[in-house]
Parts: sequence; structure tokens; C-alpha cells
Amino acid sequence: MAKAVRVRVSLSAPKLKQATGIPVACFAWNEGYATLIKGVRGMLQNYFPVLLFLVIGLLVGVAPLLLGWFAAPNRPDDEKLSPYECGFEAFEDARMKFDVRYYLVAILFILFDLEIAFMFPWAVVLKEIGMFGLAAMLVFLAILTIGFVYEWKKGALEWE
Repeated sequence: MAKAVRVRVSLSAPKLKQATGIPVACFAWNEGYATLIKGVRGMLQNYFPVLLFLVIGLLVGVAPLLLGWFAAPNRPDDEKLSPYECGFEAFEDARMKFDVRYYLVAILFILFDLEIAFMFPWAVVLKEIGMFGLAAMLVFLAILTIGFVYEWKKGALEWE
């Protein structure tokens, strides 16, 4: 029958063998487990700054909202809940449909605005990228110009 032995975990394997008479191989898992714990603890220490950043970011984002919700007085009345539009009463439904041209102009604006934004980093590194970068940007600008002329000829920029 196996003999039950009570052992302190802080003992090393050779000392355990000496104290109990049990072979060292039986206690090897203790050292491996300790190494595993040290490795996990070290890995968690590497990710602690990320966790701290997330917690502080959530606090900075959520704390003012909660503070305002708890501290601000809540006394709604008809005047406060009424829609405000340029100093006079609203005369149409807020959920009216917009003309498709509105969305077309908005999308075209975003498209060309973003394409022009690519020119700023290009201008900063122009000396490093040399003639190849200049040629690539000229091709880019040619395609951009062709697209702009096409939409102008189609009347996409005209508002009736």
C-alpha cells in the first residue's frame, strides 16, 4: 500500500528525497509546475500595461458620462423636449427623404478628399522615394483627374 507523505512545497526535489525516501522523479512535477507558474506570471506582466491602458481608457470614457448622469438635474418640460431648428418651429418631418444627389455629392466629396489626403505623406517623403515616387504620383493624379472630369461631364456636381 502507498505511503501518504506530507511535504512542504518549498523543499527542492533532492531535499524531498532525503526527507521522505521517495525518488526525485515523483517530485519533478512540482518544479515543472513552478516553472509554468513563473512563465505565466512573466507573460501576464508583459501584458499588464495593455490592460492598464484599457482600464484607464474605459474610465476616462465612461466616468464623465456616469458623473453627468448622476449629478445633472433631470427636469424635462415641453419647451426643453421640443425640436429646435434655427430659432423657429420645425415645419417638416425630420424623417423626410433626401434627394439622391445629396448622397452622390457627399460620396464624391469624401472620395476626392481622401485621395488628396494621400498627397501629404507623399510630399513629405518625396526626396527619399525619388523619380519612382514622382512617376507613381503622376499616374495617381492622372487617374484622379480623369475621374473628376468624367463626373463633371456627367453632371454629378450640379445641383438644380
